[in-house]
Amino acid sequence: MATLRALECLVAVADTGSITEAARLLHSSQPAVSQQIAVLERETRTPLLQRGARGTSLTPAGRAAVADARRAIDAAASAIRSARARGEAKGGSLRLVCAQSLTVPLLAPVIRAWHRHHPQVAIDLREAVVSDGLFGAINGGDVDILVLAGPVDDRFTSTVLGAEEIVLTAPRHHPLGERGSVRLSELDGEELVHFAPENGLSGWLDRSLGAAGIRLKPALRTAVTSAAPQLAAAGLGVAITPVSAVSAGFPGVVRSFSPRWTRELVAVTPGEPDPLAARFIADLRARGVRVPRDVKSQLEPAQ
Repeated sequence: MATLRALECLVAVADTGSITEAARLLHSSQPAVSQQIAVLERETRTPLLQRGARGTSLTPAGRAAVADARRAIDAAASAIRSARARGEAKGGSLRLVCAQSLTVPLLAPVIRAWHRHHPQVAIDLREAVVSDGLFGAINGGDVDILVLAGPVDDRFTSTVLGAEEIVLTAPRHHPLGERGSVRLSELDGEELVHFAPENGLSGWLDRSLGAAGIRLKPALRTAVTSAAPQLAAAGLGVAITPVSAVSAGFPGVVRSFSPRWTRELVAVTPGEPDPLAARFIADLRARGVRVPRDVKSQLEPAQ
């Protein structure tokens, strides 16, 4: 296989018309350049240079080779620039996978800011409603940052982004809405707007309620996280969701649980985050999940 140095020698001879001048251009010696050309000619099994009284010129085979040699040199230089930009957090690409419920309230504002302030970074985003298979993608190198609710197995490298409150949503004038906060035990027997099995919140909620010994009657199920509060507000039951699922102008009531119920949000990376991933994760931590003002006003102040 031809080395990059051999290709550089061929291009330098093509540009200068002389092995001596090519050696000077490359800060090398004439014998070293001649040796690199000889290696290329052995590999191609044909002469690439024609030496004459007026200098050195390319043979037809040499002219055919030099065009691809220039592209190979340019590609190598581009690879170095890309790697350096990624290592200095100034360019490259980020492949993100995010839990569906966190895309709009957490990732979207940060991605928008990066499009404005770091346009040289290409960002690819995929949403997921279940975590099955996502950690395999991390191990396989198909994902740079995975954003989801914890906890995460210690086998993975994770960075805590912050905590998000779990809230109760209900129709206006629902008896539970008359309280400043609600105890889980007060929900026993209530009709619940639950999540469809393909939404990862379904299993999480079943485990949480089961551990607390609470039995609710699923009135209907939805696969869309943000739809659950809206269906609750429409009078189809109560819903238990992350606060990020409750949008501004929500037509129902929102209440904190007592004691306060939160979940940890984490960013998972294949190993220790490189500078580019670390900068993006730092921006996620700094922003956090913003709660609309009219929703926040209905919640108990954090202790």
